[in-house]
Amino acid sequence: MLLTEVLEWLKPGEGALIVDCTLGMGGHSEALLKENPTARVIGLDRDSESLELAQARLSEFGDRFLAVHSDYEDLSQVLEERGIIAVDCILADLGISSFQLEAPERGFSFLKDEPLDMRMDRLGGLTAADLVNDLGEKELADLIFEKGEERGSRGIARAIVKERTRQRIESTKQLADIVIRALHQRGKWRIHPATRTFQALRIAVNGELERLNEFISTAISMLRIGGRLSIISFHSLEDRIVKNAYRRESGRCICEGREARPVSGDGSVVCLTCGAARRVAILTRKAIRPSEQEMDRNPRSRSARMRICERTHQ
Repeated sequence: MLLTEVLEWLKPGEGALIVDCTLGMGGHSEALLKENPTARVIGLDRDSESLELAQARLSEFGDRFLAVHSDYEDLSQVLEERGIIAVDCILADLGISSFQLEAPERGFSFLKDEPLDMRMDRLGGLTAADLVNDLGEKELADLIFEKGEERGSRGIARAIVKERTRQRIESTKQLADIVIRALHQRGKWRIHPATRTFQALRIAVNGELERLNEFISTAISMLRIGGRLSIISFHSLEDRIVKNAYRRESGRCICEGREARPVSGDGSVVCLTCGAARRVAILTRKAIRPSEQEMDRNPRSRSARMRICERTHQ
């Protein structure tokens, strides 16, 4: 996803140390290692199944590549355990990999009839089925609206609660059919009616939005001066968080009706309310989108947005 653009914008130099915080199947890491013969990559992924496959794929690079079973929110701990103080480039691709979408029994896709799981790390935690069957109607409606931006959330939640009084909802097909009926959208669609509901459940199951702000702050802290952070997001909620976090980290106050106040003598600017501090420069005024060629080749890339910032201050 956005492979050419990642190589162009990250620009790792000679002997660069790169962290791929969402290794997936290893596509970005492989391209970075091939492009830079002296670079090293540490690849993190919370999905042990994906990690194993990526590790096999990248074994040809020997000790230039290290795979770590870890979530990106543990980035500082992963680096500190290895005696690493700072790195040159950090990449996070927040999308679901093709392996996760297509692998049986993962439950990310409504195009197949699979167990309703959606966990990126299947070693523990609540599943989508747990949320669908155990949350109250209002909680469900709020979740689907807030994390999926689905306007028909109340009707969908009502239909889910009604159905689960008859039988437990265990499969992706069951849930997709309920959503279709609730939205009265039988037939052909440009976007499947269940898309936003599945998005909301996946985000909730994996705690995706709650951890993103903290990750961005941590990632910037781990960059050397001149180091770059690239984040690829796939829906407006993620992109909004990334955009605002970059603005805040560049010293721009994001509070309505307030202005950032200088509180130190080195030129940094901090707003005590939103935490704005001048640590980075934003390199992408607008989010970078895939080329027409990539979107034709890979329709899943159409919603991808990449934003890059560069560490400028301690």
